[in-house]
Amino acid sequence: MSTVKEKLVKIIRGNADPDDLRKRGAKIGSNVFLYTSKIDKVHAYLLEIGDNVTVSDARILMHDASMKQATGYTKMARVKIGNNVYIGADAIVLPGVTIGDNVIVGAGAVVTKSVESNSVVAGNPARRIGSYEDFVEKNNKLIESSVKTEKAALELSDSEKSELKKRINDEVGFER
Repeated sequence: MSTVKEKLVKIIRGNADPDDLRKRGAKIGSNVFLYTSKIDKVHAYLLEIGDNVTVSDARILMHDASMKQATGYTKMARVKIGNNVYIGADAIVLPGVTIGDNVIVGAGAVVTKSVESNSVVAGNPARRIGSYEDFVEKNNKLIESSVKTEKAALELSDSEKSELKKRINDEVGFER
C-alpha cells in the first residue's frame, strides 16, 4: 500500500493481504487491490487473480459447505479472476467461477457462473448487462460533461467537499 488513501482504507476495512494469500498458495498478479477481508483464506491455494484487479468489499469463496452435514463433505473449486477486473462492494463470487479479462462485476452481484471477457455483469444471479467497451465509452462521455475533481475523497479539505457538494447537486460527479 503506497498512498495515504490506500493505507487509510486498509486500516478502516481490514483488507486481505496479498502476500499472506500468496503464502497460502494463491497466485496473485501485480497492481491488485483487495479492499476486503472476506476472501476464503483456508482455500487460498485455489485462488488465482490476474493483473490490475480491484476487489471492493466483496466475498470470494473457494468452498461450499452447504452439504457438509448431509454428506460429510465440503465442495471445493478454483476461482480464477482475469486481468483488468473490478468486483464491486457486496458482490459474492462462488466456487468454480472464472471471471475473464476486462470485466466489471456490479455491487451486490452474486456470481454463480463464469463470466466471459469484456463483460459487465450485475444482479442475483449475475447476468451480463453490457460490454466492457460500451461501459467505458459511456462513462468517458459522462466524465467529459460532469463535475469532477482530481483528488480522491480522502484528500479533500472540508471546504473542497462543501464546494463539490454544491456543484454536484442532483447530478453525478467523478473523483480521480
